[in-house]
Amino acid sequence: MTLEDHTSASRTGLASAFFALILGVGVIAVTGHVQAAALHDAAHDVRHATGFPCH
Repeated sequence: MTLEDHTSASRTGLASAFFALILGVGVIAVTGHVQAAALHDAAHDVRHATGFPCH
């Protein structure tokens, strides 16, 4: 493995971790703040589990 290959692999891993972080935060934020009645019912337990106020 050359230095160039190692740097490329590190960047790929960092990009994947960053994407996973953004996706996770987005899912929690959307689930915690959605106001539609059907989605609210589906997200109710998730809100309590993550500490978002519900009512």
